[in-house]
Amino acid sequence: MKGNEAIAEAAIQADCGFYSGYPITPQNEIPEYMARRMPETGGIFIQAESELAAVNMVYGASACGVRAMTSSSGPGISLMQEGLSFLAAAGLPAVIVNMQRGGPGLGNISASQADYFQAVKGGGHGDYRLLVYAPYNLQELWALTMLAFDKADQYRTPVMLLGDGVLGQMMEPFIPTRYRKPRLPRKHWALTGCKGRKPNVIKTLFMKEGELEKKNYALQGKYLKMKEREVRCHTLQVEDAVLVVVAFGIAARIAVSAALRLRGEGRRVGVLRPVTLFPFPEKPLRELSGNGRRFMVVELNAGQMVEDVRLAVNGRSEVSFYGRPGGAMITPEELYEKLLEIL
Repeated sequence: MKGNEAIAEAAIQADCGFYSGYPITPQNEIPEYMARRMPETGGIFIQAESELAAVNMVYGASACGVRAMTSSSGPGISLMQEGLSFLAAAGLPAVIVNMQRGGPGLGNISASQADYFQAVKGGGHGDYRLLVYAPYNLQELWALTMLAFDKADQYRTPVMLLGDGVLGQMMEPFIPTRYRKPRLPRKHWALTGCKGRKPNVIKTLFMKEGELEKKNYALQGKYLKMKEREVRCHTLQVEDAVLVVVAFGIAARIAVSAALRLRGEGRRVGVLRPVTLFPFPEKPLRELSGNGRRFMVVELNAGQMVEDVRLAVNGRSEVSFYGRPGGAMITPEELYEKLLEIL
């Protein structure tokens, strides 16, 4: 399977009952696959007339208690920002896949990580956040897609998988593990018809005095729980490292390759890879900082996650950056030379 196809099949295995989307490279295999498989499983597939329509259809399906998903890339995700803000405000679970391409504007269809700010800082209007996963390989594309549906239901929040053009298009072996649904809260809030009970109301307009502030405090409390419970990161040989490379997604695969080569030469290099971009692994980074240890952040953009690394380290360590914007890939050899310069 391609990475995009692994996401689509994982979503179906996780009981996704509704998918709407609109074509854009490099994620087109997701709607193509869903168009074929959803009718086979009793689900609903709709190719919407636009990304705006797609995300609002997801809003409607989720409001009825159905597991719902959409996917896009770059400009399409930009068009969905209003809908994502509405989903967050209404407390509706949904899964959104962004297979990033080069930007800004139409950019190109090469792999990029330039949508980091958009994903982790909210993107749309208002004080809201998304739970954001950054897969590293096809195994994680599969597993994190399933997890995204569970966490969306657990927290009643939109969850984003932030991939890229390489992960979406590449093929590699992985084990399609069986989905096991955890015990989750029942969707008593869903719009399923109100005969014999008081009607449920799902809204994002809060006009009474103090009503919106109360809503926002509740949202912030939810995000604080995510920070306490949902942080995920992987480390490689950081215990004795004098230089720690911080990277996510496809850039982390390049970083691991370069770091292992340097380790083979006796140089103390480690890697820290955030799996959740929100909540960000601030505590692990803070605990590694100091004692003369340095950090290099590697991204396929002009420098975005590096800002969060600097905030976490808080001046205790030197933080440098290496990236390439515009869809150009960094090679392991290229990164190896850059790390050698710092060492």
